[in-house]
Amino acid sequence: MGHVDHGKTSLLDSLRQTSVAAKEAGGITQHLGAFVVNMSSGASLTFLDTPGHAAFSAMRARGAAVTDIVVLVVAADDGVMPQTREAMAHAQAANVPIVVAINKCDKPNADPQKVRIQLCSEGLALEEMGGDVQVVEISATKNIGLDKLEEALLLQAEIMDLKARIDGDAHAYVVEARVDRGHGPLATAIVRSGTLVPGLHIVVGAEWGRIRVLRDMSGQPVPSVGPSMPVEIEGLRGLPLAGDEIMVVSSEERARKLSNGRKIRLEQERLRKQSEEKVVMPEDVDEKVEMVEMTLIVKADVQGTVQAVTDTLKSLNSSQVLVNIVHTGVGAISQADVDLAQACGALIVGFNIRNMPSSVDAAARQAKINIRLHRVIYHLLEDVGNLIVSMAPGICETQVAGEAQILNIFELKGRSKAKGDDAKIAGCRVIDGRISKTARLRVLRSGEMVFEGNCQSLKREKQDVEAVGKGNECGLIIQEYDGFQIGDVIQCLELVNRKPKFVSSESGAVRIEC
Repeated sequence: MGHVDHGKTSLLDSLRQTSVAAKEAGGITQHLGAFVVNMSSGASLTFLDTPGHAAFSAMRARGAAVTDIVVLVVAADDGVMPQTREAMAHAQAANVPIVVAINKCDKPNADPQKVRIQLCSEGLALEEMGGDVQVVEISATKNIGLDKLEEALLLQAEIMDLKARIDGDAHAYVVEARVDRGHGPLATAIVRSGTLVPGLHIVVGAEWGRIRVLRDMSGQPVPSVGPSMPVEIEGLRGLPLAGDEIMVVSSEERARKLSNGRKIRLEQERLRKQSEEKVVMPEDVDEKVEMVEMTLIVKADVQGTVQAVTDTLKSLNSSQVLVNIVHTGVGAISQADVDLAQACGALIVGFNIRNMPSSVDAAARQAKINIRLHRVIYHLLEDVGNLIVSMAPGICETQVAGEAQILNIFELKGRSKAKGDDAKIAGCRVIDGRISKTARLRVLRSGEMVFEGNCQSLKREKQDVEAVGKGNECGLIIQEYDGFQIGDVIQCLELVNRKPKFVSSESGAVRIEC
């Protein structure tokens, strides 16, 4: 675990002698991957590679919950970052010991000692400071210190006396879930105890099934799977949620009964949450603020990513735009998604999914459905955030566009009936901004407002003008007001529409700022 781009996947690549990082969209992990690494000592270690981006907080929490040891990867040239702190919090919440791997120690600006001090200040009791947290300096790209990291992990496992029963029904957790075109719903799981074999009836969260095939991480069928081994399960009737517990049951009838009961409870919980989900308007926001709704359909490649993207998009709710996600799903965009989008005027967001069939693409174009496809989480959030900003009605505010000071007052007498009675002209100099004929004018005396009204006439050098800029002198008449005094300040007021802003922090967290 660790912050985005600190080298977690590169470290696994070095341990496995593969290159997953090069294939990742944008160079960042966007799934929770499980791998078995055969170490040089002959030991086998199962690693979970968690994403470091802020949007994938729930994935990191799941990763910490199903592991025995957390390897906290910190870049020596970057130090402790927001997701580093969050990873530590997840590990401590799950009561899982931490081994720190300070990566990128080969870089010229690397400062491992600074990282140690930062970790200590965050409350991590390092071994060299009298604590029990081991620290190893490594370089994933140069294969430096990997043998020491292996020793540290095996030592930590020995201290913990990690053991699991092999006999009896298996106890496992879903790490990730996806839909495959040829095999249907597939769940990637980690076995905690017992042994999984094909033919068993299982209940996974609210779904059930009979294990048809078990596959290892290379996609090869295996006869059985024991503790600490990642496995892909085929044979489920529906798609489970990432983090669901896998329970072995005695019969199909029992599995079906448990599944139906859980589905009813989940639906009740969903309806309860839906009724509670109300956008709370800040007390200081004007009641006249309009609110528009952005309706979304979210599709992604795996179940965990769907959850992460959905939760992050919901966090973009603001007092002006309500993000309403009407449907989520795993797999490519289907005709049903296009029909639903057309019925409710929704935007379809696809993340890391394969191209949709040409017939679906043609139907979407014909129905003029807005589809946004992305492979990098940064780009998706920025795209949807900018769409929200463009949709927002904005808040109309009165702003001071310019100020002028009255230097002299002229009286205009004996005007014609068409032009009205006598009038007073304020001879002014524009001291800031500009004075516009079409704007409203406010008269200030000693900082207090004495009148506000429309401009009747604005002249510069006896010529009618629309606006006068800073530094120029002009004469103006305000409708129904002639109480000018020398030294008064005239403000030019303009009505502007202030739109919200899409804000992305260095840690990757995003929000809409109204």
